[in-house]
Formats: sequence, structure tokens, C-alpha cells
Amino acid sequence: MRPMQIERLLHSQGFGSRKECRALIRAGHVSVAGVPCDDPFADFDPGSSDGSAGLEFSVGDERWRYRAKAYLMLHKPAGYECSHKPTFHPSVFTLLPQQMLLRGVQCVGRLDQDTTGLLLLSDDGQFIHQWSSGKKRTPKVYEVALKHPVDESFTARLLAGVELHDEPAPIAAAACALTSPTQLQLTICEGKYHQVKRMIGAAGNRVETLQRSRIGGLTLDPALAPGQWRWLEVADLAALADHS
Repeated sequence: MRPMQIERLLHSQGFGSRKECRALIRAGHVSVAGVPCDDPFADFDPGSSDGSAGLEFSVGDERWRYRAKAYLMLHKPAGYECSHKPTFHPSVFTLLPQQMLLRGVQCVGRLDQDTTGLLLLSDDGQFIHQWSSGKKRTPKVYEVALKHPVDESFTARLLAGVELHDEPAPIAAAACALTSPTQLQLTICEGKYHQVKRMIGAAGNRVETLQRSRIGGLTLDPALAPGQWRWLEVADLAALADHS
């Protein structure tokens, strides 16, 4: 990438307006690669154009790495809405640092407030559209706890297809397997409104808890506790596109 003035670099990473970033630099709060920098117009090579981490810098005690675009994985807890303007529950955006909000990070699709698990976020509009679109038929895997015990005949109904209100044709699971009499792993590709809950209901049961564990080939990081997030690295983005 072409060199960037440090004030522009900080601004691009969500550390405030250009004026606020200049003030931070001139006040001596910024270091680049461990070296203090008080010139807001000093040029640096950001060193990232492929989604990987680039130039390392610090603002106060906070260490950061330049990323041209933000791609995040969040372990969404229950009781949070995927909206900047939530209605009844806190917003998932309260779980992210302020820099992400200033960058304009958005949810890639949505999870219901009571659904937990893998949620992607980004400030890359093309990425958001690509992975939100049902036309791509990206497989999404859910871990489902059921109200009533079932047997293999229940999974067979989901695999054969169930009728949902306002849908012209039956909707079938891409994959479905029992992990216990009251738990199953369900894979869908459509991403319709409340699809898993509606499919389970149409098959004659009820969802007690629901967690999304995988999108494409990307699995929820087991090291992330509910409410925690991390950057998606180049290998994660490759895994996301791997549907095999």
C-alpha cells in the first residue's frame, strides 16, 4: 500500500476525527513500532491490503495493528440484539471497542436476541453483502436443544423438508444429526427469518436454546467466551469460503 500520514492512519482505524487524531499525536500519546511520534503528517507504510494485520502502533496504553478493513468474529451471548438501535435488549455493538463503532462496523446477517454463537461483523460493504445474501447458499450450522425428546424419524422429516408459512415450497435441512434425544446439529443454507425455529416447530417440536457454531468452513473459536470477539485473520477468511 502507499504510505499514509499517521493522522490519516489513526482516523481510518477509528481513533476519532482527523482533528482528534492530530491532537492525540501532538500530545505525545502515539507511538509507531514502539517509537514515539508527535508529527501528525509523518508518513508510514500501513503494510496491509489483504485483510492481514499491518503496521503496529500504540495510542496511550492501547496497542493496535493497522487493518485496511475490519473483519471480526464475536461469540454472541443471549440477550443482545444485532442492531445499533435495539428495542428491548442491549446492542451487540456495546461488546465492541469504540474504534469499531467509529469505523462503521455492521453485523453480517443477524441472530435473534436469544440465539447465541458465531456472529461476523465488518466495515466492508461488499463482504457484508456477500455473506448476508441467501443466494450464496452458505451452509450455517446450528446446535439445537429441543423441548421434547426425538428419534431419527424427526431428523428424517427435517431432511425431507417441512412446510413453512409464506414459503411456496417445503424447506429441507442441508444436514441434520441427533447428538442426544433432545439435541441435534442442523445445517441450513437459506437464512430465512427465524428459519431454524420455524422448521423445528413445523416438524412438531420446539427450540429451547439455539447456538450457531459454524458459517461456511469457519467455526466459532472455542477460546472465545460469550461476549468476546477477535479479528478474522487471512486463514479464517479462507476457511469461511471453504464449504467442503
